[in-house]
Amino acid sequence: MKTTLKFSILFLIWSSAVFAQQYKERLSTINIEHYKLAIDLNDDNDSIAAKMAIELRFRKSIPSFYLDLASFDSISGKGMKVDSIFQNKVAVDFKHKNNRLTIYPKHNFANLTYTYTIKYRGVPEDGLIIGKNVHGDRTFFGDNWPNRAQNWFPCIDHPSDKATIEYIVKAPKHYKIIANGELIEEVDLNENTKQTHWKTSKPLPTKVMVIGASNFAVDSLGVIDSIIPVTSWVYKQNKEKGFHDLVNSKEILEFYIDLFGKYPFEKLASVQSTTRYGGMENASCIFYPESSFTGEQKFENTIAHEIVHQWFGNSASEIDWPHVWLSEGFATYFTDIYVQKTKGDSIFQKRMQQERARVLKFHETTKTAVVDTKTTNYMQLLNPNSYQKGAWVLHMLRKKLGDDAFYKGIKAYYEKYKYRNASTNGFKRIMAASSGKNLDVFFKQWLENPGHPVLKTQWLYFNNRIRIMIEQVQGGIFEFPLDIELIYEDGSSEIKTIEVDYLNAPYSIETSGDVKEIKFDPNTWLLFELTTE
Repeated sequence: MKTTLKFSILFLIWSSAVFAQQYKERLSTINIEHYKLAIDLNDDNDSIAAKMAIELRFRKSIPSFYLDLASFDSISGKGMKVDSIFQNKVAVDFKHKNNRLTIYPKHNFANLTYTYTIKYRGVPEDGLIIGKNVHGDRTFFGDNWPNRAQNWFPCIDHPSDKATIEYIVKAPKHYKIIANGELIEEVDLNENTKQTHWKTSKPLPTKVMVIGASNFAVDSLGVIDSIIPVTSWVYKQNKEKGFHDLVNSKEILEFYIDLFGKYPFEKLASVQSTTRYGGMENASCIFYPESSFTGEQKFENTIAHEIVHQWFGNSASEIDWPHVWLSEGFATYFTDIYVQKTKGDSIFQKRMQQERARVLKFHETTKTAVVDTKTTNYMQLLNPNSYQKGAWVLHMLRKKLGDDAFYKGIKAYYEKYKYRNASTNGFKRIMAASSGKNLDVFFKQWLENPGHPVLKTQWLYFNNRIRIMIEQVQGGIFEFPLDIELIYEDGSSEIKTIEVDYLNAPYSIETSGDVKEIKFDPNTWLLFELTTE
């Protein structure tokens, strides 16, 4: 997800702490397996008419269950009104209040799948953004993160409940429709209306289930692995610039296939979009902000970031919002890896230094852990902890394990959790098993606790030995390797590594000559800061 989010508009605040507990209770009773959304779009107003068929399996017999669906608000005139609900072909009672659609089954038995067909209508308050693009043309774009899908379709709006989805979209003929998955059919219903049918074969979290409707121009960039089409969808008015901006998408995708393994979805479509907050890594159809398209290829790194999400975030998804670093930290760091590969080590190190500076700056005002179980406004989790510090955790883990063990572990983690949900502990277990190392201290200090090492240092050289006093002044002890570059009077240098695991300790290092200067962490492998205070 793009990090230039602006919070100038009012965001619907749910009781997130309560919701986090409720999702576990709900998932102990039901599991949604498939969504089938038939939705009508029109140019006369912003109202949608829809029918959602949900295939769900009960884990045990229960008298009622609920789905997330925004309620109608009589003051704003927005929200959804439910007309009817059928269990298979039998009408059932329901109650719709406070964004909760409670359904009372006629009967249900554990481990059987039932289809609930919900007919509803209304004007989306959020989630499906209906408006005009930069050229003044009317557009429709899904914009679900974190739990805004419920504003336009009934669902379990939480990343832990993944399901396949299909869309049958009726719209005026001048729109082209993009969505997750594979295009099944596109037919003219009459001289004014067209129906487009998309369907996924792999389960997704609701955060990346979307449609997009606009007057698109479409460009084909070829096929990956003989079956995966790579396409660009941009507004017709700037198609030459837009196609040029996205021309390297296929090359970037191939880079990550080499790094991670088989691409997880049916296609890769890169889409110019008009949404509320910016770009989004929607599964198999990435939305990019319309303002990014200048024809100057200025958002190559953003393309890389969003493509990484197809593996980490969309396929291997976080089990709950506090673990969002498994999505955003991964996308940030493996964008850094793409930069290292394409631009070289010096640019890569500069980028890591910039990301470190953002983490340190953020910590000045917000002292929270990366795995943040206290923040209840999920939008606030999109911060330098989840992105840049998450990336730095992976960077330090790579140094700790070595490249071979690190990438072996990353691939093993993905294979374990593809099309499933992962937690931070799950990732830790995979990386520990792959490397043969105990990672409990590493994960606890960098992910579960706030902060980073803040070091006050002094050093003295005498008679081919350098004595360094290192004091940790941040409060609490971090354990970490610290690289020290010794720069000699003759201009040569060498790097020594010490293991720091005390609040205040002296270290003695044998040298190869007279030392005139030392540099801490010369190759940018440690998240820390130096202080003289």
